[in-house]
Amino acid sequence: MSSIVSGNRVAVTMENVEIGICRTESGRELPLPEYMTPGAAGMDIYAAVTEKISIAPGGRALIPTGLRVALPVGYEAQIRPRSGLAVKHGVTLLNAPGTIDSDYRGEIKVIVINHGDEPFIVKRGDRIAQMIIQTVSRAVFIERASLEDTSRGHGGFGHTGV
Repeated sequence: MSSIVSGNRVAVTMENVEIGICRTESGRELPLPEYMTPGAAGMDIYAAVTEKISIAPGGRALIPTGLRVALPVGYEAQIRPRSGLAVKHGVTLLNAPGTIDSDYRGEIKVIVINHGDEPFIVKRGDRIAQMIIQTVSRAVFIERASLEDTSRGHGGFGHTGV
């Protein structure tokens, strides 16, 4: 990533990363993931269902996307819900964000859950989720007898109030 300074403004240009992608048989004529606006962080991905799927209120379904990817080592794809589906229909993804590891080569599928009051119908080609590409750091844990203290200490689960 690079930055260009002009006066008081900083323009950031994003780094491109090449990612291999294949469509499964069920994803043949669906669009590839795409950014819908120039500033979008996520790319929409589409439902590669062969027939409509009705998800009852409280129900869930595994929805294929018709895509397989080859991420470079050091990257992951995060699969996240689409805010429009959540606000309009009460539909979101379980296991969100889902992680696609660099060594996974299977089809990307999303677990859709309906928290709404009405059945939700998934149709072929619906924009069902979004995919964000992120860099990954590897952690190296160093076991210690104790950890340095902070002002927060052990506070958690609402310790700062409402």
